[in-house]
Amino acid sequence: MKSFLMKLASVVGLLFAVVALNFLLIQFAPGDPVEVIVGEMGGASDELIAQLRADYGLDKPVIVQLGIYLGKIVTGDFGYSIYYSQPVLTLILQRLPATILLMISSVSVAVVIGTVLGIFSAKRPKGLLSHFVTIFSLAGYSAPVFWTGLMLLILFSSIIPMFPVSGMVSVRGVEGPVEYVLDVLHHLVLPTVTLASIYIALYSRLARASMLDVLGADYIRTARAKGLSERQVTYGHALRNGLIPVVTMLGLQMGQLLAGAVLVETVFNWPGLGRLAFESILRRDYPTLLGILFFSAVIVVVANLLTDLAYARIDPRIGSRKKKAPSPQKAAQ
Repeated sequence: MKSFLMKLASVVGLLFAVVALNFLLIQFAPGDPVEVIVGEMGGASDELIAQLRADYGLDKPVIVQLGIYLGKIVTGDFGYSIYYSQPVLTLILQRLPATILLMISSVSVAVVIGTVLGIFSAKRPKGLLSHFVTIFSLAGYSAPVFWTGLMLLILFSSIIPMFPVSGMVSVRGVEGPVEYVLDVLHHLVLPTVTLASIYIALYSRLARASMLDVLGADYIRTARAKGLSERQVTYGHALRNGLIPVVTMLGLQMGQLLAGAVLVETVFNWPGLGRLAFESILRRDYPTLLGILFFSAVIVVVANLLTDLAYARIDPRIGSRKKKAPSPQKAAQ
C-alpha cells in the first residue's frame, strides 16, 4: 500500500510538472490569441483588446497566470476555448474517444502482426520470410506517416475505391447501432493501417531479435533435450521472455504514437484530439492546447502503468515482492 501511494504521489507530481512546463513553453511561444480573435473580427478598439486580455487573464504576470491555472486544474476546470467558445473539458471529452479508438486499434494491429512476423522470421533466420521482414521493416520505419497516409488515400480511395476518404462516419448517416459500428470500422481501416505501419516494422524487428536471443538460451536447449515439440518450446517457453522488449517499447512509444495520431488525424480528417491540437495551434487557442497536452500526458502515464502490470503478467518474477528472510529463531525452529 505504501509503495502504491508513493507511486501515485510521483505520478501526480509528474503531471503537475508537465502542466507547468507546457504552460510556460506556450506562454513564451510567438503569437497572441487576442490578435487572432481581433484579426477574425476585422479589427477592434484598444478598449476592446484590453477587455479581451482581462477576460482571458492575459493581462496578469505569467507566474500569476500559472498559479491560477494550476488551481483551476485541481478543481477540473481547464478553462474556456478561445476559438470554439466552449469549455475545454467538453471539447476534449467529445474528441477523446475517437483518438483512443484509433490508438488502440493501431497498437493492437501493430503488436499482433509485428510479433507474429518476428516470431516466424526468428524460427528461420535465413529464410525468405526473415529477409522480407528486414526489408519491410526498413521501408515501413523510414516512410513518413503522412506520406503513407496520402499513398493509401490515393490507392484505396481513388484508384481502387474501397474505403472512405475522410471522417469517422458517413455524411449520409446510418440507421441502426450495428450499421453505425460497421460504418465507423469502415472509416477506421485506412487511419489504423497508416498509424500502425511504422510500428509493425518496429515490433517485427524487435520481436525477431528478442526471439533469436531467447531461442539460443540454455533453458531452451534443455527444453528441447527433454523432448518437447518445437511448438511447445516456442510458445510455451520462449514467447514470454521474447515479448518483454516488445512490451517495454510499447510503453515507451505512447508519446510518439500520440504525435503520429496528430498527422494521421489531419490527413484523414479524423475527429480526434490530434486534429483538435492541430487546429488549436493554428488558431493560438492556448487553453484548448494546454488541455490536450494534459490529457496526452495522462494517457502516456497510464500506458506506462499498464506496461508495469503487463510485465508481471508476462513474467511473474518481475515486480514480485521479495519474501523476507526468516529470522534465526524461526530458522532454528
